[in-house]
Amino acid sequence: MTSHSDQAATGSTATSAKARAAKRRRVPSYPHPPFPEQTQELPGSFAEMEPQPDHGETSWQGTARLEGQVALITGGDSGIGRAVAIAYAREGADVAISYLNENEDAKDTARVIMETGRRCLLLPGDVSDAEHCRTIVARVVEELGHLDILVNNAAHQQSFDAVDEITDAEWERTFAVNIHAMFYLSKAALPHLDGGGCIINTASINSDHPNPSLLAYATTKGAIQNFTAGLAQFLADKSIRVNCVAPGPVWTPLIPGSFSGETVSEFGANYPMKRPAQPVELASAYVMLAEPMSSYVSGATIAVTGGQPMI
Repeated sequence: MTSHSDQAATGSTATSAKARAAKRRRVPSYPHPPFPEQTQELPGSFAEMEPQPDHGETSWQGTARLEGQVALITGGDSGIGRAVAIAYAREGADVAISYLNENEDAKDTARVIMETGRRCLLLPGDVSDAEHCRTIVARVVEELGHLDILVNNAAHQQSFDAVDEITDAEWERTFAVNIHAMFYLSKAALPHLDGGGCIINTASINSDHPNPSLLAYATTKGAIQNFTAGLAQFLADKSIRVNCVAPGPVWTPLIPGSFSGETVSEFGANYPMKRPAQPVELASAYVMLAEPMSSYVSGATIAVTGGQPMI
């Protein structure tokens, strides 16, 4: 016969085990569409999005995986770049954020970073300009002491219903921001990365599955994946690793900035998880690729696509 005290102990143990199991399995309940219809002018602001994106402000817990390193992140004011910046800072890195002109978003990202006790350098300006790219790399080294990680994440995108709607200027702008800047920045960073640094580029599921309405953007993302694979081979003997992350749909200001309100309201619904990723869900891939323990990972594409195959 089981006594009342034995029953209480057994019940307590079972409850405790269930609580531990629930904690282990716990996945945040991220928003699913439909979302409110909304549009913004590019480059957009995360502060104006509904619901506001989760960049890991309250959830990312660091374990010193990047202690003492310095990272330069383009497009680091919002979206994936902000999530990576927060994660890197909480992993022990000082962070420089390059962005176009989204000053309020950038200042808020700097605030979160500095609350961790890490340094943050804000670098406004247009990365499509080669001289600006060289200047910001030099400033990072001068003001933060060295450079270990370059994250080429800044992007321009716009959707069109027909090819003849894409102007020459739009095509050229997309290539200038998405791929030309990546070359300028990587080339400028190489002397500082020699001997163990890394470059991480943001590609896209559009690298392999181009959305025709994003013709210019998707074309640059295919180029980024190819650039990554080629550069990784060039730099292997210098112990510089080059990889890319290929996100699926991610809830960032690019979305209301480049799609109709109706499209935004259903964004991500056609993917296996029936929702877009939140930016924080990309951060772990960028941390893994940056940490020294990933020393044999180079030339890789890490797909973060919510179950949607890249091929």
